[in-house]
Amino acid sequence: MNPIPAPSRRQFLQAVVAGIGLLMTGTQIHAESPDRELFGEATHKVVYQLNKADPDYLEHVLFSVGAMLRQHGDDIHIVVTVIGPAIHLLGENPQRPVPEALRQRAESLAMYGVEFHACGNTMKSLGWTEMDLLDFATVVEVGASDLMELQEQGYAYISW
Repeated sequence: MNPIPAPSRRQFLQAVVAGIGLLMTGTQIHAESPDRELFGEATHKVVYQLNKADPDYLEHVLFSVGAMLRQHGDDIHIVVTVIGPAIHLLGENPQRPVPEALRQRAESLAMYGVEFHACGNTMKSLGWTEMDLLDFATVVEVGASDLMELQEQGYAYISW
């Protein structure tokens, strides 16, 4: 398996700009949503649907996400929309068995700019709140709607 490359110069500059913004304004600026005039929009945009809790399935999807990062580097923006049973990958205390190596891989991918969107409807069905998620996950109200809206914004859709 190929390792995920070290953070690039662009990612470093994004973090610096976010830090300066935080210091100057006292508000948080997301490094993954930098001033697009300064850094430009990624040429490639993709959203993965992650909807099963099976460890082999999770492994394959996360490997594909890493492969896309290796292939396209800074020129790709990746979102993984996590719905249904796959939500346990993002849980602080998952109610289904999720190998720790997969949770660590997801966290590592997030550190390289991959966004993980957690379906709010799935969370409600489990009685979860945002506090039940790992820090790098972002709650979206409806995962299926997130997939649709990202596609409307030009994101390629990948599911298997």
